[in-house]
Amino acid sequence: MPRPSLEVADIFRDHGGAWRRAQAGHVSLGQLKVMSAIERCRTAASGGHVARCEDCAHERIAYNSCRNRHCPKCQGAAARDWLAERAAELLPVGYFHVVFTLPGPIADIAYQNKRVIYDLLFKASAETMLTIAADPKHLGARIAITAVLHTWGSAMTHHPHIHMIVPGGGLSSDGKAWVPCRPRFLLSVRVLSRLFRRLLLEKLCAAHEAGQLRFFNDHAALADGAAFERHLEPLRKTEWVVYAKQPFAGPQAVLAYLSRYTHRVAISNRRLLSANRRGVTFRCKDYRLKGAARYATMMLPTHEFIRRFLMHVLPKGFHRIRHYGMLANGNRAATVAQARHLLAVPGHDQAPDAEGPEKPDQPNLPTHPCPSCGGPMRIIETFEPGQEPQHQRSRDPPYCQGTRP
Repeated sequence: MPRPSLEVADIFRDHGGAWRRAQAGHVSLGQLKVMSAIERCRTAASGGHVARCEDCAHERIAYNSCRNRHCPKCQGAAARDWLAERAAELLPVGYFHVVFTLPGPIADIAYQNKRVIYDLLFKASAETMLTIAADPKHLGARIAITAVLHTWGSAMTHHPHIHMIVPGGGLSSDGKAWVPCRPRFLLSVRVLSRLFRRLLLEKLCAAHEAGQLRFFNDHAALADGAAFERHLEPLRKTEWVVYAKQPFAGPQAVLAYLSRYTHRVAISNRRLLSANRRGVTFRCKDYRLKGAARYATMMLPTHEFIRRFLMHVLPKGFHRIRHYGMLANGNRAATVAQARHLLAVPGHDQAPDAEGPEKPDQPNLPTHPCPSCGGPMRIIETFEPGQEPQHQRSRDPPYCQGTRP
């Protein structure tokens, strides 16, 4: 796939220095590190290697990836590796897509308390699904959940919400039977919405009482318990947004969906259209519309574009993909195996025997074949960040999709 003509990295390299100076003292260390990683990604500043074709001697330079989870260029390989691990866990049943959205008044304070409130969003939404699914009046089963946090809307505004992928059924309470859901119906959205509202508000109040929340600027008054309660009171009477889509058309459709959602960042390079003195123009969606009319363009001043992108940098070590129920890490293998047995699905093929015949030592090979003849490429030199390769450069432009050898 050809490289986009405009990338977030280009905007950061051209305007990041001025933005950092203008925002001095108002930018977190994490945000600065993300900017630096994206600016350096797949450039000589990150180091790389030189590969030579064994057949035609064509040489290419490949620069290292930053591997930062917020970098638009580095998520493809990470998504492929993650999906390969998930393939063994898919079941031959319909899968549902459920979305839990944080209400605006809470999203406003979540930006100042990302780690705490994003974590509560995960816990409240997962507890809601597991509780209602386990209730015999609804499904009476232990379900599996893969949950992914997104914090943005199409225009990169702050819009925290959880995407869940849930199979249409689960294990009975004794684990001896598979309990299917009704055709094209998993759980009542209305029931989910009301329990989600109660659980999240309870957890928010507990976090406030424990002194886990911080408030600044326009929200500083919410540090007072009574003011915080008044801020939440209107939310107790409104319907919260929980959305459930119809089931996917088979496990492969689930994988295709996950490949688009699990490692997505605030904006992909392919949505960028232009960047000039006036600002940055990109494609976005208007969710109030349907069909082709939904897609439009938006232009933001460059400094506002950078601010919105960095708004979605997650706290260090925060897990944005989590598993619950049957997929909880402690018992995932056993419960998935039991579900596959009850559904009469053959076990997943095991990896080849590690004791197989030995192969002669071979050098590391790039994952991409020679662009000239298609032959195998051998790494003949590696160079450290900031260094230049010693071998003669190819006449072709540097190949910028390498990873660390």
